[in-house]
Amino acid sequence: MSLVSRQHRSASTTSKGKPPMKPELNRRSFIGAAAMAPLLAACGGAPQQKQKVGTNTKTGLRAALPSYVPSTSVKADIASVTGSGGAVTEPAFLSYPSGGIATVQGVPGKGGSYTAVTPLWGTVPPANNSFYQAMNKALGATLTMKPADGNNYDTIVTPMAAAKKLPDWIQLPNWWNAKFGTDRLVGTQLADLTPYLAGDKVKKYPNLAAIPTGAWQACVWGDKLYGIPSFSTNFSVPGYITYRRDILEAKGITPDQVKSVEDYMNLGKELTDAKRGVWAFDDVYTYMGFAWDIPLKWKVEGGKLFHKYELPQLLEALDWHYKLAKSGYLHPDAIAGRNADSNARFYAGKVLISGGGAGGWHLADYESGVAADKNYRRGAFDYISHDGKSPGRMYMGEAARIISYLNINLKPEQIEECLAIANYLAAPYGSAEYTLINFGAEGVHHTMKDGVPTATEDGKKFVQASTFPFLASPPLVISNPGADQVTKDYAAWQAKNVNALIKPVFWNMNISMPQQISLLETSQAIDDAIKDCYHGKKTVAEVKDVIDSWKKSGADRLKGWMTENVLNKYGTGQ
Repeated sequence: MSLVSRQHRSASTTSKGKPPMKPELNRRSFIGAAAMAPLLAACGGAPQQKQKVGTNTKTGLRAALPSYVPSTSVKADIASVTGSGGAVTEPAFLSYPSGGIATVQGVPGKGGSYTAVTPLWGTVPPANNSFYQAMNKALGATLTMKPADGNNYDTIVTPMAAAKKLPDWIQLPNWWNAKFGTDRLVGTQLADLTPYLAGDKVKKYPNLAAIPTGAWQACVWGDKLYGIPSFSTNFSVPGYITYRRDILEAKGITPDQVKSVEDYMNLGKELTDAKRGVWAFDDVYTYMGFAWDIPLKWKVEGGKLFHKYELPQLLEALDWHYKLAKSGYLHPDAIAGRNADSNARFYAGKVLISGGGAGGWHLADYESGVAADKNYRRGAFDYISHDGKSPGRMYMGEAARIISYLNINLKPEQIEECLAIANYLAAPYGSAEYTLINFGAEGVHHTMKDGVPTATEDGKKFVQASTFPFLASPPLVISNPGADQVTKDYAAWQAKNVNALIKPVFWNMNISMPQQISLLETSQAIDDAIKDCYHGKKTVAEVKDVIDSWKKSGADRLKGWMTENVLNKYGTGQ
């Protein structure tokens, strides 16, 4: 098993759970298609002490956030680039850093014992295995890891919360905040970390201080810091329109030639050859819609708040996609909703353009692609506006979606010990600590092969199911050892598009909502109608009818509550 440090989201992610993964590798699985999920957390889940609805104040949030001190321990081959809207590209590594620099002196623990529960999409390893033993020795404490089935994690955690039997340390992915009732667990069952990490206090833990501020913002509830983020990034995007670069370049087609949706439609005509079994497009709606400036959920225009369902540009985008479905340029399996084989279609050159979550551009993708076609090379088009007259824009997703919490019953000295352990777990990519956490002990769980940690049989059995990075981990990087071109291509695409990224309304804001209001935020009926429309099965007029029904069912109540309790009091978070 070779290293793929920067991990990726999956467009096939479901609302119930997340896709199977290699734990030390598949980090991006948790933050990309996830970025398309609702940004706001509703009141739900286990009954707890009633929490005040609303969100963080600007002054309270500022006081709760840790200071940001970037790490200089490991130097990237391709440095980050800062965009005009606050986004920052991920640093890129063309090789695994040599030397294994240690960022933590001695052992962080003081002999304490703690139980930790995290989600796992894979086979649960045996308890007290050799990897866990090696980790506990390095940590100077005993962490009893109890990974739980990620596909049913929400149903596993909720009863624990209801019985007030949460473990010492628990991972609560924020796409399940509503089910967990996280807004009511903080301060009642989950410990306030503000006294330990706010401001310059975090400098006691240098690796935690190197986590981006936006990621910490996702951990603040009611002006207090409760969570510890994992897999953070300042380049969080829902996805992009990806294409077979090798095939299109051979035809003289480059991204700079595609500036509008009309250009895309022209490509459809040029590239589709149904007689040869080749279609230009697979599903692209999820990521193409941003060309019409369709927000993730909310938009403010003229000082007023609008939900994406009621924006005219949603219908304009659907009109284009309906025409695409009827044009013959969209693969028949995509129209039929058969997306399980979408990657296989792409690798085989049966489709040349597809929508992809920002987790699909990595070593494993490259290996699968060249297995099907030795010339395989993935590319992605730049973000565009639908008419090509204004710069393209993409709304940033949350800087972190994987967040762990400590139990409120821990004593102050125990919280400090856990934070010291978290600081160890957040050591930067390529450090001595990172190598142990992600690959186990050298000679036991991995060996160095061509400068890359490569798993032994014990490594495959035990380290593959590692859940330590779910408690804390460093910011994401781009690295694909053995496939440098993949790293260069993706890093170059990020750098070219970083200025297109902007913060959406209510970015990284944890908002506590009454349950009846939160139920109005999304509509399965509308989402189903939209899907039928971009597959050519429902007209735009039919979608509009469904939206009108949603409006009558209480959309004004939803907007009124959000305007009064969030927008007017706390602003947009942008």
